[in-house]
Amino acid sequence: MNTGLKITAFAAALAAAFGTAYGVGESLDPVVADRAPAHDERHAPPSTEADGHAGHDTPPAGGLQISESGYRLDLRTPRVPAGHRTELRFAVRDDHGRAVTEYRREHDKELHLIVASRDLLTYRHLHPTRTADGTWTTPVDLPRAGGYRVFADFTPAAEGARDLTLGADLAASGPYRPQELPRAVGTARVDGYEVELAGALRPGRASELSLSVSHGGKPVTDLQPYLGAYGHLVALRAGDLAYLHVHPTGAPGDGRTGPGPAVSFTATAPSSGDYRLFLDFKHDGVVRTAAFTVHAGAAEEAAPPAPEHSDGHGH
Repeated sequence: MNTGLKITAFAAALAAAFGTAYGVGESLDPVVADRAPAHDERHAPPSTEADGHAGHDTPPAGGLQISESGYRLDLRTPRVPAGHRTELRFAVRDDHGRAVTEYRREHDKELHLIVASRDLLTYRHLHPTRTADGTWTTPVDLPRAGGYRVFADFTPAAEGARDLTLGADLAASGPYRPQELPRAVGTARVDGYEVELAGALRPGRASELSLSVSHGGKPVTDLQPYLGAYGHLVALRAGDLAYLHVHPTGAPGDGRTGPGPAVSFTATAPSSGDYRLFLDFKHDGVVRTAAFTVHAGAAEEAAPPAPEHSDGHGH
C-alpha cells in the first residue's frame, strides 16, 4: 500500500481554488480543534492499519495517486456541504472498470477509510460498509469548508494483489478561512486524557515513537485492543498529504506487549518536513484521537518538543 511520492500541479491548483471558495476544517484539538464526537464502539467501528512502514529502506508514502496496480478509487461523492451529515459513496474498480467485491480482511476490516483536511486540522477514521455490488458508503460530517483528501486502505482478494492506499480529493463547500499547521508539541489532551509523545520521526531512517496515555494524572494500564493493537497511528505529510501508515511494535496477547500506558511504533519518514500524527486509542469502550505536529529532520535537528496545554476532542 505504498505509493510513490508526487505532488501534482492539479493539487496545487485545487488548493488555490479553495482559497476563494472553501474553508478549512477544524482540528481535533490536542493539536487539533475539531469538535468531532469520540468513537463509541457500539456506534462507530474502528479503523486502519497499514503495511511495511517500519522497514529498513525508506518506504514510499501512499495516498498520492487515485489509481495504482490496476485499481482505481472511484469517489462518487466528490463534494459535500460543510457542517452537515452526508453519505459518502465510493467504489474500488479494477483495470476492467468492474467494482471490486472481494477483499482480504486486514486488521478486522476489509477496507479502512481516512478523511483529512488539507490543513491537517480535521481527521476522520471511518469504517464504511459495502453492498453486494461493490459500493461503499459511510456517513461523514466535515465541520468546516475546504479541501480534503480521502484515503482508502485495502487489499484486494485477487491472487498476487498487494496492500494499497489510494487517494482522491474531496471538497466541502462553504466560506473558506485559512488555518496554519499547529506548532509541534509533546503533549496532546483529548476528553480528559493526556498523551505524551517521545521519540523523533526521521527521514530515511527507522525510528521509534512512543506514546503514553494517562487519565486524571494516572497512567492508563488497561487500554483495549483496537483493530488488533493497543493503538493505531497515521502520519500525513504537510503540503501534499503523503500518507504514512505505521504499525505498533507489539500486539495484544503476544506475551510481551502490555495494555498501556505506552504504545510504541516504528516509523520511517519518506522525506524531511512537517508531519501530522494521529493516534487512535481505545479505553472504556470509546476510541479517541490524539494529534501531534512533528518535524522530520536530520538526527542533529531533532529536539524534544515542548508540552502545550490545551483541551482536546476525539473524532
